[in-house]
Amino acid sequence: LLSARGEDRARPTEEALAGAGAEWTVVRAAWFAQNFSEGPLARELRQRGALEFPAGEVGEPFVDVRDVADVVVAALASGDRYAGRVLEVSGPRLLTFGEAVAEIARATGRALTYRYVPPREYGANLAGFGVPEQEAAFLVELFGTLLDGRNARLSDGVREVLGREPRDFGRFVREGAAAGVWGPEAGGEA
Repeated sequence: LLSARGEDRARPTEEALAGAGAEWTVVRAAWFAQNFSEGPLARELRQRGALEFPAGEVGEPFVDVRDVADVVVAALASGDRYAGRVLEVSGPRLLTFGEAVAEIARATGRALTYRYVPPREYGANLAGFGVPEQEAAFLVELFGTLLDGRNARLSDGVREVLGREPRDFGRFVREGAAAGVWGPEAGGEA
């Protein structure tokens, strides 16, 4: 089961899986680095040159989804080596969202900015973008808990399962910048 670190709403699903009588492994992931190259965060950066988000100065060890996939495949292929275990995966260092956007700006040569907005303002922004009220309320609540500092720590799951360090956010950014992911003309998803 792919789950999220610190997401309380995911625990009942994890517990149900553990109690189902089958072999199981949970992979709990930090925020994906690719959230900056795909989806709403990426669109904001590309189209507006700015990211307004309720993360403040909390550090997050952004994990590359390729590492998550490698861990999942290795766990599945290992027989029962990781059965009944929770594997937490993260990137190798903590970055604030502002620091992450600054790295993208340096790599792209664009004047990209990050601005903290309180969760309720973020919810109003989502509603303004056409996100249904119930979904916006869920995201405001979710980000209010996930971004409270509980995940401002590194995990060793990538190293434990793959025997190597996780990919650094800087590598992800360099590769994305070289591919033109954050250019204002890059309308599609990376």
